[in-house]
Amino acid sequence: MKYIIAVIKPFKLDDVREALADCGVSGLTATEVKGFGRQKGHTELYRGAEYVVDFLPKIKLEIAVSDELCDKVVESIASAANTGRIGDGKIFVMDLEHVMRIRTGETDDAAV
Repeated sequence: MKYIIAVIKPFKLDDVREALADCGVSGLTATEVKGFGRQKGHTELYRGAEYVVDFLPKIKLEIAVSDELCDKVVESIASAANTGRIGDGKIFVMDLEHVMRIRTGETDDAAV
């Protein structure tokens, strides 16, 4: 099994969620986060004062999938989240050793 973490622009969340549903992903966790990479941040004006916004709003998605589904899910996220501009995000893929559904006790692929 694989654990996929994707950091995307907030306005792309619905597009990515629909693409994942088309892939057969049955669930995910989405968290509002702030961060920066090459995008760095920007300067804004508020009540006449200029200030720097260092951390930009992003959405972090966490998804557990079977090994067979992993490449398709990564491609779907990359395609749906792509704007062609800096700050589109990143996708991280890690091995997932064990999963358990608390309610039923199902494990691994059956628990996802």
